[in-house]
Amino acid sequence: MTDTTGGPDDAVERELRDAMVQRLIGLGTARDSRVVAAFRSVPRHLATPDVDRAKSYDAEFAAVTKTDATGVDISSVSAPRVQALQIEQARIEPGMTVLEIGSSGPNAAYLAEMVEEDGRVLTMDIDSDVTARASAFLTAAGFPNVTVLTADAEDGAPGHGPFDRIVVTVQAADIPPAWIHQLKEGGRLVVPLRMRGMTRTVAFVRAGDHLVSDGFELCGFVPMQGAGENRVRLAVLHDTEGEQVALRLDGHPEPDTAALARSLFTPRATVWSGVTLGGTESNEHLDLWLTTALDNLPLMAAEPGARERGLVVSASPLGIPTLVDGSSFAYRTVRATDVDDRYELGAIGHGPRGHVLAERLVSEIRIWDREHRGDQARIEVHPAGTPDHQLPAGRRIERRHTRVTITWP
Repeated sequence: MTDTTGGPDDAVERELRDAMVQRLIGLGTARDSRVVAAFRSVPRHLATPDVDRAKSYDAEFAAVTKTDATGVDISSVSAPRVQALQIEQARIEPGMTVLEIGSSGPNAAYLAEMVEEDGRVLTMDIDSDVTARASAFLTAAGFPNVTVLTADAEDGAPGHGPFDRIVVTVQAADIPPAWIHQLKEGGRLVVPLRMRGMTRTVAFVRAGDHLVSDGFELCGFVPMQGAGENRVRLAVLHDTEGEQVALRLDGHPEPDTAALARSLFTPRATVWSGVTLGGTESNEHLDLWLTTALDNLPLMAAEPGARERGLVVSASPLGIPTLVDGSSFAYRTVRATDVDDRYELGAIGHGPRGHVLAERLVSEIRIWDREHRGDQARIEVHPAGTPDHQLPAGRRIERRHTRVTITWP
């Protein structure tokens, strides 16, 4: 709604915005011409005055704006790529009423651009520091018509709905009933939902008392706070500074951490699958298949130093699917092939049954390749009291408010 014009700084900023938009188009995350126009219109650098201006327009840069007492990130301005991805998922039209849960400022401004003058945007956050910062940004950027609310989103925004769209920009492990009740029938809820440790931003459509997925994307977000807080727990296998290795537990059985820690230092067993991925091909659907098919599959998080020392072969900020059984474990890995930009999937096991678990993991990789490689899972969210016979067959995840199911064609 407001654009800068005039001096040399304004010209530089326009160039930065244009470059960001071209990058988003190239990444495939900004496809709708109205999304492109929105991202070209908002001076997002005003939300992060301490960040280099060019950096604030980096399509992959997320600016952390607050951490808790332990150093965990609890508030950020998400990367433009992720914001564009979610707004595309939401399919926002002019005149809609939209609720954003998790305020940063720029995202609410993009939403306001999308709904235009006849629409309405409400952005809310539990943290008054965050909402104050969002309000200041929206005023400075020229978006006075966005309503900013400081409240726990567990109850949604009673009195402000119903909403055509709800866009959640914090990681959620559960879906509060208020989010469903305040969403119009057929409305879309876009939420980074954590399922057995794996987070996907899922586009849900309301169908009566439950939600049905209409696509999802790989993502990472800061966790929800307040009544809906439900963080993963770490089982630390190795705690040397810079070399930490831990399992992220999200409803998984309690592990024998001491035994697994000892097994980490035993010789590894390696099994290869013969299944390959291209260098730009995501493993997000494979990993969701693995967590659907295997019962005890937490994610292994490892610092880069652990890989450099040779404790683990693979490390990822999002975690590596790891099959656990007693004192043994096996995790997914890859290796380069003779074909340029092509990588073979495999598994590495440790402990007395490490080779058996690696074989088991590889078996599921082959099943995915043979039966589901071209498929996308269907995710449904039903109220917690829904009887088993009313749920689709597949992996079930039990939360306080809901029963989440993951099924495959």
